[in-house]
Amino acid sequence: MAQYFSIHPVNPQMRLIHQAAEIIAHGGVVAYPTDSSYALGCAIGNKEAMNRIRKIRKIGEGHNFTLVCKDLSELSIYAKVDNDIYRLLKRFTPGAYTFILNATGEVPKRLQNPKRRSIGLRVPDFPIVEMLLRVLNEPLMSSTLIMPADTVPLNDAQQIRQVLEHDIDLVIDGGPCGLEPTSVVDLIGGIPVVRRVGKGDVSTFISAAE
Repeated sequence: MAQYFSIHPVNPQMRLIHQAAEIIAHGGVVAYPTDSSYALGCAIGNKEAMNRIRKIRKIGEGHNFTLVCKDLSELSIYAKVDNDIYRLLKRFTPGAYTFILNATGEVPKRLQNPKRRSIGLRVPDFPIVEMLLRVLNEPLMSSTLIMPADTVPLNDAQQIRQVLEHDIDLVIDGGPCGLEPTSVVDLIGGIPVVRRVGKGDVSTFISAAE
């Protein structure tokens, strides 16, 4: 049965943050709140935990996970970032955006798009996630918590516990999140291409592409 931590969204209790990080480091799957919606996450190198998330969401091998990073410097370890892209990312991170970038050799091949060698990365603007990532000292392999029969993410931690208490190891209750996933912006070709309109404002990227 999943453990349940109620963590303050503005001033996270570090004792619980460290316990959550330990669960993840030992192979756990967690439901956690972000600046856009609740998500499922696990350690970057844990294939078994990744497959558990696939089973929960009923998604196939072609579904791309996102690497959730603590800051821009960590993101640049896993993505090839030139000066122009760095300046753009600095402007929009942290925030409710997922950026598709060329992956570096640090990214496990199973996480990359097999055709383009790309990866989705993001830096959330949410204290619970920020503290958790700093304690973990590595990204979370993550997927939006949308159940197979739903079109929007689960938003209430108590409901998440009821639905997934036998399928995951921890629910982090940080209060209600939004119902919109991140906006997805493809930066592979140098010109921003909006792949999904979500919570993050994409007007600047649309203008840049015109």
